[in-house]
Amino acid sequence: MQNSRTRVAVIFGGQSAEHDVSCRSAASVFRFLDRGRYDVLPIRISRAGVWEIGTDTGTGAEFPARPARSGSLIAALGALRSVDVAFPVMHGPFGEDGTLQAVLETAGVRYVGSGVLASATSMDKQFTKTIVAAEGIAVADGVVLRAGDDDVSAADRARLGLPVFVKPARSGSSVGVTRVDDWADLEQAIVLARKHDTKVLVEAAVLGREVDMAVLEHPDGTLEAGPALEIRHGAAFFDFDAKYTPGAAEFVIPAELRPDQRELLAETAIRAFRALGCGGLLRVDFFLTDDGVVLNEVNTLPGLTELSQFPQIWRAAGRTYPELLDLLLRAAR
Repeated sequence: MQNSRTRVAVIFGGQSAEHDVSCRSAASVFRFLDRGRYDVLPIRISRAGVWEIGTDTGTGAEFPARPARSGSLIAALGALRSVDVAFPVMHGPFGEDGTLQAVLETAGVRYVGSGVLASATSMDKQFTKTIVAAEGIAVADGVVLRAGDDDVSAADRARLGLPVFVKPARSGSSVGVTRVDDWADLEQAIVLARKHDTKVLVEAAVLGREVDMAVLEHPDGTLEAGPALEIRHGAAFFDFDAKYTPGAAEFVIPAELRPDQRELLAETAIRAFRALGCGGLLRVDFFLTDDGVVLNEVNTLPGLTELSQFPQIWRAAGRTYPELLDLLLRAAR
């Protein structure tokens, strides 16, 4: 009897600073994928860039103790051609930035999420802001520091004010991000950000409630925005520890909002999805201010751990984790 299950390659790990977060996200995906519908091929990319092909245990993945470096990518490409769809559970550079998506497209493999261009532009915070601002969506004021630029002019300092946030242009999970309350600390913040990217953003702080929106694309192309999630925490900002330490932050879903605020957030999140040309899924992080909404950043492959905002939003909307995964795989292109 022919196997009617869909064969899925779950790709995770990677060379970015978010390697561990990716592994945690993948662990949740392995645990909740319905084995009655899917055969799973685990593919892990090590910190050194080695592609490791594993076996599915039913709730997780097992890998050889000493994977061979030689030909690992070639072997992985051969394995990828045997699957029906790939699920990149990757965060950060070399996974969320179009690099992996280009490999999958070259191999002719359907995959979950945004394409090469949308992944690349959405990963770069400067490009994201340029694109959505052209659509009339408000973004924080800021300065771009490229290689060789190590300071902010007096005029820009006066315009931005304090505090400012210094962040790598192409990173996530608040890796390399510093809140600067004194210009004397700017140099050190830039040095930290440059450990993760040669391009650095210095952004004015926005006073407002931190609200996240999740957008899903259905197989027929319909876009749906989930209920708003408000982040409440006691940290100076929603940093890595606050994101991934149990109990460090509280997610209020649905956020306590007026109907007009809910409608504005949902409409703006979908506008951002379309403006960036995204596919499958997107998390859009906003500041809700007295004057409206300000887009902070977007994530084309948001965290999928049990602590992560994206699955919690859809759980609050009544969609279970297995149902969420199934919808994402059916919408793959």
